[in-house]
Amino acid sequence: MTTYTAVLRDGTFRVLFGTRTLSILADTLRIVAFSLLVYAATDSPALAALAYGIGFLPQLVGASVLGALADRIRPRRLIVLGYLAEAAVAAVLAAVALPVWASLVLVAAAALLTPVFMGAQSALIAEALTGDAYVLGRSLSNVASSLAQLVGMAGAGVAVATVGGRNAMLLAAVGHVIAAVWTRLALADRPAPASAAASSGPTKTGRTSDRPSTTGPASDEPTRRGAAKKGTASDEPTRKGTARDATARVGKAHGLAAASWHGNAALLRDRTIRRLLLMQWLPPAFITGAEALMVPYAAGRGFPAGVAGWLLAAIPVGMVAGNLLVGRLLAPARRERLVPALIALMGLPCLAFAIPSGAAGGHPTWPLLAAALVVVGVGAAFGLGVQTAFRDALPANGRGQAFGLLSTGLMTAQGLLPALAGLLAEALRPGLVVGLLGAATLLTAAGAAPGLVRRQDRREQQQRAGHGGRDDEVEALLRR
Repeated sequence: MTTYTAVLRDGTFRVLFGTRTLSILADTLRIVAFSLLVYAATDSPALAALAYGIGFLPQLVGASVLGALADRIRPRRLIVLGYLAEAAVAAVLAAVALPVWASLVLVAAAALLTPVFMGAQSALIAEALTGDAYVLGRSLSNVASSLAQLVGMAGAGVAVATVGGRNAMLLAAVGHVIAAVWTRLALADRPAPASAAASSGPTKTGRTSDRPSTTGPASDEPTRRGAAKKGTASDEPTRKGTARDATARVGKAHGLAAASWHGNAALLRDRTIRRLLLMQWLPPAFITGAEALMVPYAAGRGFPAGVAGWLLAAIPVGMVAGNLLVGRLLAPARRERLVPALIALMGLPCLAFAIPSGAAGGHPTWPLLAAALVVVGVGAAFGLGVQTAFRDALPANGRGQAFGLLSTGLMTAQGLLPALAGLLAEALRPGLVVGLLGAATLLTAAGAAPGLVRRQDRREQQQRAGHGGRDDEVEALLRR
């Protein structure tokens, strides 16, 4: 049975895990310090909130026009450049007294590169870890990310209070530089995925994979569904005017922006990939919108000062516990089958916030609500049941862009939903809005993963029939 210790023995994962955790710590420190400095300079809660979240929405633009870079540049070089860019932003903010608008523009511009180098990181992890090791690797990364954010939030307050906001951002810059040097010295220098695919030569049949290409020219790697039958592109029924063909033509005729745009379109046109993307975007976005209302909810209920902080800390605590329990104790097939139940576990506790003041039994107490939010965090481990299917559905020479699209969509949704939830809370009670977001999460659970369940059913049937239960054959059946 695969263990966390075995996953950490992989050198590539160990470097990426360590550097990314350090980078999250540094970035959390920079975000909090920058937000506090903007508030001190402007006395504007709106600008302080904008400073906190300015790095999210620009990632959508970055993925749209630069996403193909994740598969065109050698990954080590790209990741190092990403960390150095983050270090440069933190250093400039610390050392130069820029106007607030210029500081916001600088942070937004740097965020354009985030989906590119994060996509390269995720693609390397997907390449380095196979089978259940990949899921445990993602579980370990999720735990470390949650803990790093919690430590970073607490450490940022201490750092700003002791050394000041600008010196705190210098510390963040140092953290990113250490991550860049660590990556440069310890990570193997692999070729860019698109270059490796182009140099691998044609298949024996002269056919190409029927996966949607996201990097321009169609991949010449052998299809994972087995050799194609003579006279057909694969043993799976083809769709008229495949996304792969359209992307290949654009990649040959146009530049980076066109290849990135049409590569993302090709991924989203693929029914399996689109379904798995939405499955990973929507539930976390709904819950982030609910989190954004904890402060006004706690104030409206008259809870003591500081209770909102306990409520906000409850979900990360549950996420750590859920990732450890689901990742370590459940077999891969059971993780996939429990995806709908775990998504429902995220939404159901949110309904408690919608209980009106005149209801029988009264409002739940804040400790009960905090416990409910811990359960919400445990449900976030549903992603561990989706990640293997998502990785397997991607074109091998376009994984970097696909993972960049995944992270960008998640960041964008998590940036938009709090704003929408806040607007809705202007007309309705905050608790009612939290309950509505929980109901929306339950709706996504209702149709979340029948494809994943069928994937397991067909695998088991093929194993009983002696066919080995290959994932490529299952995927072909699912697409029908």
